[in-house]
Amino acid sequence: MTIQYPSGRQFLQIPGPTNVPDRVLRAIARPTIDHRGPEFSRMIAEVLDGLKEIFKTSSHVVIFPSSGSGAWEASLVNTLSAGDKVLMFDIGHFSGLWGQVASKLGFDVHVAQDDWRRGVDPQVVEAELGKDRENQIKAVCVVHNETSTGVTTRVREIRKAMDRAGHPALLLVDTISSLGSIDFRHDEWGVDVTIGCSQKGLLLPPGLGFNAISEKALSASKSARFPKAYWDWAPILSQNANGFFPYTPATNLLYGLKESLQMLAEEGLGNVFARHRRHGEATRRAAEAWGLETVAVDPKEYSHSVTALYTPSGHSADAFRKAVLDHFNMPLGTGLGRLQDKIFRIGHLGDFNDLMLAGTLSGVEMGLDLAGVPHRKGGVAAALDYLATTAKGLATVSPL
Repeated sequence: MTIQYPSGRQFLQIPGPTNVPDRVLRAIARPTIDHRGPEFSRMIAEVLDGLKEIFKTSSHVVIFPSSGSGAWEASLVNTLSAGDKVLMFDIGHFSGLWGQVASKLGFDVHVAQDDWRRGVDPQVVEAELGKDRENQIKAVCVVHNETSTGVTTRVREIRKAMDRAGHPALLLVDTISSLGSIDFRHDEWGVDVTIGCSQKGLLLPPGLGFNAISEKALSASKSARFPKAYWDWAPILSQNANGFFPYTPATNLLYGLKESLQMLAEEGLGNVFARHRRHGEATRRAAEAWGLETVAVDPKEYSHSVTALYTPSGHSADAFRKAVLDHFNMPLGTGLGRLQDKIFRIGHLGDFNDLMLAGTLSGVEMGLDLAGVPHRKGGVAAALDYLATTAKGLATVSPL
């Protein structure tokens, strides 16, 4: 069977892995160097300093050759002991998976909220901790931006709720689809462990996981008794002090990370966040014009990096996605878990600009026609009007 060549690049519009910039690809393609030599040591010192700017922390950041799932596990095994109770929230597919990781490791997982259309409720956090008079809950685990639903949790308000309850639990936050895309402040918001990964806002292929660690979390790790080896922070921090790792690191991905951090610094994080806010709003305006419903119901919790939209009842989201892929070579995010075949997700994060968003929304609007999904016309026009109007003030946005 002859397969027709699809001209042009695949227009990747899933919420991660995202488009990898040519600058990063060229950096990754450099020859591998000695990971115990002086050139590598100098690079790691620069990379670790750059990551602190992204996480907004003056404390430690640990890099693992892993996916975000590995960074989840590392956050738990370094801070907890066997059987410890953790407070978690089922607000989407990935928050649920994190809870499953904790359960498989033998921690006592208490799920306090089951709502895939809203972020973690600070009042629920305060109430749960207020009931825990013996301080059995050792960690509160929150997903900042739930990739499966396009819902963002207000982490700063979660910390305030914990402080009002006067509870000593650690705050662990997953920023896998928000780091480098949505404003996040590890130190200022009182986060103890922040989990991140490489393939979304940091503009890289998959393969690197991160833990940003507060002094409180570091102290907890010294008394935590859960078995660990590969994920152990202690030997990594010890070796990082000299620019090295206790194992063979992902050298070429670290080349790419150095380049992506430079690119984010050149744009300025404030400008990066403003760009993502504009693209999220433009996408929602398109959805409103089409008459499609977002999964997120609270405007304060709309994601700036991914928008999840329901297809009308009786119309398959997967069939729509297939039509878009077949006709335009544009992958869109699938519905996961209980949202399978009910929604599709538009990723608008990473190395992304206005014209790329315009192309994405054009593919969606044409795909709705081709798949026979009921909708109104004008979504692309609504988004373009907003982008054109707001583009005039972009030069006034200052870096953080």
